[in-house]
Amino acid sequence: MVEGVNCNNIMKSKHNSPGNRTRSTISIFVVIALCCFFYLLGAWEKSGFGKRDSIAFPVTKQTDCSNVFTNLNFETHHNMEEIVEPSEPKAKVFKPCDVKYADYTPCQEQDRAMKFPRENMIYRERHCPPEEEKLHCLIPARKGYMTPFPWPKGRDYVHYANVPYKSLTVEKAVQNWVQFQGKVFKFPGGGTMFPQGAGAYIDELASIIPISDGSVRTALDTGCGVASWGAYLLKRNVLAMSFAPRDNHEAQVQFALERGVPAVIGVLGSIHLPYPSRAFDMAQCSRCLIPWTANDGMYLKEVDRVLRPGGYWILSGPPINWKTYYKTWKRSKEDVQTEQRQIEALAESLCWEKKYEKGDMAIWKKKVNTKSCKSKSVNVCQTEDADDVWYKKMDTCVTPSPEVTNANEVAVGALKFPARLYAVPPRIANGLVDGVTTESYQEDNKLWKKHVNTYKRINNLIGTTRYRNVMDMNAGLGGFAAALESRKSWVMNVVPTIAKNTLGVIYERGLIGIYHDWCEGFSTYPRSYDLIHASGVFSLYKNECNLEDILLEMDRMLRPEGAVIFRDEVDVLNKVRKIVGGMRWDAKIMDHEDGPLVPEKILVVVKQYWVAGSRNSTSKDQ
Repeated sequence: MVEGVNCNNIMKSKHNSPGNRTRSTISIFVVIALCCFFYLLGAWEKSGFGKRDSIAFPVTKQTDCSNVFTNLNFETHHNMEEIVEPSEPKAKVFKPCDVKYADYTPCQEQDRAMKFPRENMIYRERHCPPEEEKLHCLIPARKGYMTPFPWPKGRDYVHYANVPYKSLTVEKAVQNWVQFQGKVFKFPGGGTMFPQGAGAYIDELASIIPISDGSVRTALDTGCGVASWGAYLLKRNVLAMSFAPRDNHEAQVQFALERGVPAVIGVLGSIHLPYPSRAFDMAQCSRCLIPWTANDGMYLKEVDRVLRPGGYWILSGPPINWKTYYKTWKRSKEDVQTEQRQIEALAESLCWEKKYEKGDMAIWKKKVNTKSCKSKSVNVCQTEDADDVWYKKMDTCVTPSPEVTNANEVAVGALKFPARLYAVPPRIANGLVDGVTTESYQEDNKLWKKHVNTYKRINNLIGTTRYRNVMDMNAGLGGFAAALESRKSWVMNVVPTIAKNTLGVIYERGLIGIYHDWCEGFSTYPRSYDLIHASGVFSLYKNECNLEDILLEMDRMLRPEGAVIFRDEVDVLNKVRKIVGGMRWDAKIMDHEDGPLVPEKILVVVKQYWVAGSRNSTSKDQ
């Protein structure tokens, strides 16, 4: 056995070509040379060599070939040119879309929305284009696009060229949402209901809610504006899922994501929110203008569904403090007083206990054991699966919570973050996730720690502020996000609607995520994410919809010079690599951490920097 062989030395030999020799007769020396030769060409999969070769496998483990994967450039340069390798077969070339699609959101476009009823905000919900109306082009960035400021500076400053909309600086000027300063927007942390700033507002909350000790980790912001509440909660190590509709206030969610804050386009309308039951430790409405008492309290009952027992709900704004503001709101005393009484009665029927009311703010706490305080007159939902919510209509019933005697038996129990990140989640401990045991959960964590360490060796920018907004397209139990956990980044854990429903586990770990069907567009603006992780996504969807459509959607979500890591079967990744060859992505395929005999491979890509109007764009973009 030859030990300590270096590929660079072997490749200097002129006699290392395999020629027409058969596998049964080649020497170990030649096997080592072939290993390095094919790695350097990036053509290991094409050769068919080594798939079941008992000699090659142990030899490659001893060979120093790691340096061949360091030639992808992950740094931002804003001047990358498209590289076409002559040895690769020509891929279908995708042209840029017209610049008018620079902020295209497939399932929340205004023109399509206006065709739907306004009742219960149906027109603001997801309405995706039919197959014949889908775009098959690359969404361009506007001229002057720049990589966002690194966190934490990015929380407070956004490049104007990236989100060139000034309407909020005028409409919300007195509320300190956002200010325009030359080539940047500044976000001073103000909000309609926190004129002293989001920090002071959260300090007041923290006097009642145990935010600082890790008891509260996940939060929901309904009607988030530019998500300053979520932005300032990050300093307290609280992850807020913020949402707002794509409405007349341009780019609210786009501003949030550009700041590096978790957010999606969404609305409380006629269908369930795309989150599991008992998910959030805290939820708030800060002058969100949601009619909480309408439809027999349907919207507040939906908040109750996603709020864990022991969780908190904050309402700041109408009708709280109505005695002071009813004239300003141009409403009668009787009207606003009745609204507040109805909210109080509704909260009581949901087993929420009022903990605080002062000035413009009121706070309720959901009781741990809700069944003991439920009135017999309450309409309890009869659904078998409270987490089966994708495109399902909301009802006026109340979602039941497990009957328990203390906080240790529900949601996250007495665990605080970060301990809950790796502790066995209650849903798994109680056998509520089919096929997942305590042992398999722990093995999954070990596996993803190994995978993420490999990713960091491939791309040393992973784990830094360069990749602030991260998405895992097939999150499983959340192992990737847990292994990556850092205040430098956050992960949107997506559980596909056709995969095993594990999103409740992800929230119990203190992570955030959402349900989604990858045959449709995601509820976000273009250029939202710095890094996308796609493990097994294309094997999962290969018989469901066009892989090309999923890749174009990934391109829409990915920032210029952002990166994607695919992990899948080699045959699937070869199909993916062929498609991305025409998408202005630089790609490199490489072996599994455990060697070339493992059929699962890794494909790493970097999206090139290009903008509308550049020489690579179509003439109508000029």
